[in-house]
Amino acid sequence: MKTIKSVLIAIIFIAAAGTNAQVSVNVNIGNPPAWGPSGYETQYYYLPDIETYYDVSTSEYIYLTNGRWVRTVTVPTPYKSYNFYNGYKVVMTDYHGREPYATYTTYKVKYPKGYKGKYQKTVGVPPGQAKKMSGDKHGGGKGKGHGHGHGKGKHK
Repeated sequence: MKTIKSVLIAIIFIAAAGTNAQVSVNVNIGNPPAWGPSGYETQYYYLPDIETYYDVSTSEYIYLTNGRWVRTVTVPTPYKSYNFYNGYKVVMTDYHGREPYATYTTYKVKYPKGYKGKYQKTVGVPPGQAKKMSGDKHGGGKGKGHGHGHGKGKHK
């Protein structure tokens, strides 16, 4: 009887250990928008031209209005006509938290409106331009203003 108890206890421990071994941690940052720079994993972008942050994990724009930082899933009204494909995106791999705007004072100086850096290929193509760009290896068409990247982030 003691042998059967010992065997059962051993089986339970082995089964429990096997179950624990199968537990994994999966951190899913989210899917970047089509206008996001290709090849980076990050939770946030800073968009210098419109002084706005974008949270990839929640698909929210974070911007300053009336002295407060606001989160919204729609493009802020003043920026409805902004071309997100052409603008530069700072890939924020050095910040983790819920308030990326803690970097605002530094980023506003380091990346002023109109900042351009290295070319950034976007995840997708602008709406209605897939056929036009099919032969363009950079995905943006010749002579058009691209979002240029500075490489602030880990490239895959």
